[in-house]
Amino acid sequence: MEPDTILPAFAPWFDLAGLAVFAASGALAATRRGQTMVTLLFFALITGVGGGTLRDLLIGAPVFWIVDSRAATVCLAVGLLIWVTPERWWRGQALDWFDAAGLAAYAVYGAAKAIGYGVPPVPAFVMGVVTACVGGIIRDVLANEPSILMRPELYVTAAALAAALYVGLTYLALPGWIAAIIGASAGFALRAAAIHWQIHLPAYRGRR
Repeated sequence: MEPDTILPAFAPWFDLAGLAVFAASGALAATRRGQTMVTLLFFALITGVGGGTLRDLLIGAPVFWIVDSRAATVCLAVGLLIWVTPERWWRGQALDWFDAAGLAAYAVYGAAKAIGYGVPPVPAFVMGVVTACVGGIIRDVLANEPSILMRPELYVTAAALAAALYVGLTYLALPGWIAAIIGASAGFALRAAAIHWQIHLPAYRGRR
């Protein structure tokens, strides 16, 4: 069973929109270092498809961007768009807000796909987080930036909230589209609050 039977009919397009946002973040990481177009396009692709690729390999699904050429096309097109447009277009927090929406939607989509392939609740939740976050982790490692896993900001936490709510509500027999809306909205709200008010998780302070 594919996630399209669990999520609304617009889910595949939601998926492509999330891909575009993550691809843009990867391309911008390359532009900030003055890299070549080839490097920029590679960053766009690997950031966009990284999380979904790992998810599909783990749940035994065909790797989505191998069987659907739209995914790689979207990532490369976004990278090319950033290459040919002025840098000032991509400044400010606009991309952060788009990324927040993509993060929440991707977490729900990844969890839904895992459930569609018969994955139990807890691993399905993990697959949602993997889908939303692994591409950004790969991007940060390649760009030699501190990984999102090593930052106190509420990023992975927002993805976890979205995936957990979706999985939990689905297994409480709530209709999939309602669970998806609630999960994605909560994840986006948490990430938006973190962006606006600079909310961080407390750091470990050692034994007292």
